[in-house]
Amino acid sequence: MLLAATCAAAIALPAAPAAAGGGGTSASGSGDGGGGGGPSCGDAKIVHGKAKAPDCAPHRVKEVIWAANDIAKGTSYCYGGGHSSFKSSCYDCSGSVSYALHGGHFVKSPMDSTGFYRWGKHGKGDWFTVYTNSGHAFLVVAGVRFDTSMTRGQGPGWSSRVHEENLRDFKKRRKPRY
Repeated sequence: MLLAATCAAAIALPAAPAAAGGGGTSASGSGDGGGGGGPSCGDAKIVHGKAKAPDCAPHRVKEVIWAANDIAKGTSYCYGGGHSSFKSSCYDCSGSVSYALHGGHFVKSPMDSTGFYRWGKHGKGDWFTVYTNSGHAFLVVAGVRFDTSMTRGQGPGWSSRVHEENLRDFKKRRKPRY
């Protein structure tokens, strides 16, 4: 009798709606990587070598993407490029990440890859994550990767190949609320 009453009560109650996804840096926005399209929002799209931010992205995140687009696939790679100034004729990996983050007002001066060890907070972000180690840095923002490797051609660019290396080799850095 108690079992029948419990089953009847369970049937009578409406099911709670499923929780929305929580962002992430996976190319699908599934929330497994940190830095994707934020809660219940899609990922950026790469069109003709430039990223298009989701309409629902915060303005500062869009500014990061717009700044990265300024140097994506139109600027060559050079070691140390973008370290002494945000404006450079060429960029390396961390110079590219610095340039993009400066566009969103997240950094005041360029950093090398180890400089990002102390930047922001540890962990994956909802909208973007900087992955850094002693020899390389890249940015995943709104579900797409901005980098000088894993992209076509020379210099900084965008890729949907977000996590094709061992991420345990990288520190993950983020800014709160982003």
